[in-house]
Amino acid sequence: MGMREECKHFQSRTYKSGEVARFCVLGNAPDQPWSCPADCLTYERRLADVGWVHGSLVARPVEKDPQTNVPLDDRRDILNLASEIVNAVAPEIIEERRRELDEMEKKDRRNWRFWRR
Repeated sequence: MGMREECKHFQSRTYKSGEVARFCVLGNAPDQPWSCPADCLTYERRLADVGWVHGSLVARPVEKDPQTNVPLDDRRDILNLASEIVNAVAPEIIEERRRELDEMEKKDRRNWRFWRR
């Protein structure tokens, strides 16, 4: 079936390398970028572009769906575990980065004192 590009929760990003990321912003498509669930409860048709004329830009084709024997529930569990790992580590990384920025700001303040004379 593929991703429902007309859904208001669908987003697509193209990076400088040419790689295209297609995803559901709500995280409800465990098989993204290949497909949305057929019975997705959060599907809403995008209304912002009703009546617009779309240009003829060529969309990059989506890679072939990898054939897997892993059940959908197991894939969801794996994604949930990965999300838990990221959420567990994120506060530490944010605090570390905040300390680095504070140190850089202190250095910048010291350098400006010289010019105040």
